[in-house]
Amino acid sequence: MSPVVALLLIAGLSEATGRVLPLVSRRPGMSRPVVVGLLLTGTLIESAVIALWPRTAWTLAGLLRSDPAPDTAGLVWTQGLIAPLVLAGILAFPWLGPLLHVLLLTAVAASLSGPLAAAGGLSWAAAAGCLAVAAFGLACAVEVVRRLVARALAVGVGESVA
Repeated sequence: MSPVVALLLIAGLSEATGRVLPLVSRRPGMSRPVVVGLLLTGTLIESAVIALWPRTAWTLAGLLRSDPAPDTAGLVWTQGLIAPLVLAGILAFPWLGPLLHVLLLTAVAASLSGPLAAAGGLSWAAAAGCLAVAAFGLACAVEVVRRLVARALAVGVGESVA
């Protein structure tokens, strides 16, 4: 397993833990297999979303360019770029420290803006905007899926959906 994949999985696990811990604390009777299943599923989903963030920003940057795209592979995670994101995930779980989490994600996006601007031929501000739009879009997509699954599970066990 490459170091980048391992760091992506650690960041995804941290994000998933931040999402699952509040659920477990509200429902103390949850079985261990259910919690482990939620953690594993959440880790895979969050890791995939984190992995897609620079690729989505690269795609958005391609839409802003008027000239043809350069012959590069685009913006991809490296160990140096993803390490601050892992730190952000470990230090500030999304539900336990939302303000710190947002500040650290902003710092990670700022560090990604330089490589995206250089690779995509954009200004730093345009690259930062692409990263912000990509992060917001991915976060909204995950939240919509999370709410749909929660609603389906609530209806499946007979709870009222209001």
